[in-house]
Amino acid sequence: MQYSRWFVRFNWIALVLIFLVIVAGSLVRITGSGMGCPDWPKCFGQWVPPTTDEGLPADYKDIYSEKRAQKIDKFSSFLQALGMHDTAKKLRTNPDLRTEQDFNGRKTWTEYINRLVGFLAGNALLIAFIWMLLKYRKRKIILVSFINLILMAIQAWFGSIVVASNLVPWTITIHMFLALVIVGLQLYILYLISPRQSVQIKLPRASYILIWLVFLITFYQMFLGTQVREYIDVLIKSGVPQEQWISSIGIPFYIHRSFSWLVLILLVYLAYVNEKGDKISSIRWLFGILALELISGVMLAHLDMPALVRTVHLVFACILFGIITMTIFRSRRAKSIRA
Repeated sequence: MQYSRWFVRFNWIALVLIFLVIVAGSLVRITGSGMGCPDWPKCFGQWVPPTTDEGLPADYKDIYSEKRAQKIDKFSSFLQALGMHDTAKKLRTNPDLRTEQDFNGRKTWTEYINRLVGFLAGNALLIAFIWMLLKYRKRKIILVSFINLILMAIQAWFGSIVVASNLVPWTITIHMFLALVIVGLQLYILYLISPRQSVQIKLPRASYILIWLVFLITFYQMFLGTQVREYIDVLIKSGVPQEQWISSIGIPFYIHRSFSWLVLILLVYLAYVNEKGDKISSIRWLFGILALELISGVMLAHLDMPALVRTVHLVFACILFGIITMTIFRSRRAKSIRA
């Protein structure tokens, strides 16, 4: 089936918006703005948040602390029903989750912009789904689009849990995992509808295996990176100086760094084979993005993890993940032609 150029472009725009949500979420974390809006989906009970605390009631901290406590109790009951009794108990008995922060206009608007980008991305997926449903009626794409739309809704709901739990580390990891699944599904939709991306790539058996190996290691790397970020959040809350973060994190950071060099070695070999053979553009892009990712990683290690570089590091990691994922989609074992 031939899909219109505008339909394909719109789905690319949706993918860009999903990436912007990830970037905005990273900026929220490095600026400590996650609690800038204590409620969800509104912010301080308003669709457009205030810039000062003058319009807020004097007891706003008590009000939103109570609302958060109710949401935590509901989420704890949900976890308990899943058999996660210890986790549910920790959430209920953690006094820090009942503590409301002072109003900060900068943090409030940083979090608000994050939510606004998420709203745009969610609506882009909704429009794309309706577009597919009304015009193309291709069962496979409609199903994938519907699943992605539901995951985006779950992601938005879980975002409220992340806020309510005051950025409890493991909730942030799940939040990131869902984001990567959404990216992967959107890339699969583009693989199905884009004439350019649906062209199969012919890979030698060794290169095909290496692509999968790099994909699995990269996915694990992003999980490790999230764990490192969680350690950093704990260190920030504990008041540990920034120059002591790496030594305080210890083994998880060094494992994360070592796997980065392993990915580099694999991609160097893959790039070498590629340049001797078909010179596939996506593999060239993989090598280039990984080089930028490693540069940002070196800067993090030797410059005491500056905030902006942390976001850049995440952006390159997500782009790397996206290119690998699309390459895997395109290099399925089938009758293939040269890319």
